[in-house]
Amino acid sequence: MLNLDSYILRFDKGLRSLFAGAYSVRPHPDAEMIDGDLNADEKKNSAALMRVNHSGEICAQALYQGQSITAHDPKIQQMLNSAAQEETEHLAWTARRVNELGSHVSFLNPLWYTSSLAVGTLAGLLGDKWSLGFLAETERQVGAHLQSHLVKLPENDSKSRAVVQQMYLDETQHAEVAVALGGLGLPLPVRLAMRFGGKIMTRTSYWV
Repeated sequence: MLNLDSYILRFDKGLRSLFAGAYSVRPHPDAEMIDGDLNADEKKNSAALMRVNHSGEICAQALYQGQSITAHDPKIQQMLNSAAQEETEHLAWTARRVNELGSHVSFLNPLWYTSSLAVGTLAGLLGDKWSLGFLAETERQVGAHLQSHLVKLPENDSKSRAVVQQMYLDETQHAEVAVALGGLGLPLPVRLAMRFGGKIMTRTSYWV
């Protein structure tokens, strides 16, 4: 069980995820790249897609925090914290790219964060193996979503593509680790409900 200081630290991390600039330990995947020649429509589309990805990382931060709070096995808690650090880097990468494209992150991020925190906490309360299964399925769906963005992004937006590709590799690894630690497969209705919730977030964040 977490003591009061641990909850305060997680609350502080949540506030920083929403309102402070995230920091990346690793170099940004697009650090050495020159921006492509994008027209106004291409730039708008790229910015909207990267805004969606940023909101997805806000959700991931909250999910991992909720699951970490309720995890029973210290090894699993450590894995969740490690994955959350990579998601923090994704936040930094996507936020900077959205800014470079002249746009803003989603105004609904506080809503995405609080709802995802509740879902992550509930998943953790169901037990470590179900929580890991939820994590693995989440990352599989995120991976599919990122792959679709590689199709939708303009061909000459190499910077956004580099960010999305590295995010995809990280998310795939998170799913593999969760399964290796004993994550259970989720029932079809749960997977479909997760997919439906993801569509609401992505379609809304694209515009808002």
